[in-house]
Amino acid sequence: MDQQEICPFATAQRLIQGKWAILIMHYLSEEPLRFNELQRRMPKMTHATLSSQLKQLEAERLVIRTEYMQIPPKVVYSLSAIGKEFQPVLESIKDWGEKYIAFQKQ
Repeated sequence: MDQQEICPFATAQRLIQGKWAILIMHYLSEEPLRFNELQRRMPKMTHATLSSQLKQLEAERLVIRTEYMQIPPKVVYSLSAIGKEFQPVLESIKDWGEKYIAFQKQ
């Protein structure tokens, strides 16, 4: 195992490295969402980018993709148990972001 694999900061950075990963996790922390619902919340993100980012978060087991066998097919994305553990970090990022926005206005 190299140093990067055992460093918690490097691990966290690798897991949320996508430009949209934190926003996706934020929206999924509020409630499970379908693909189109996620895309509506982030209109500047392309379909391909959202698909790729969700696949990456799924591969890292931070997001769960649940398929419902019905017509039309329904797929819902939600945070996994370990993904939900990230919620306090999301809250801290939000709090810091609000402080930084206020600081920029000074």
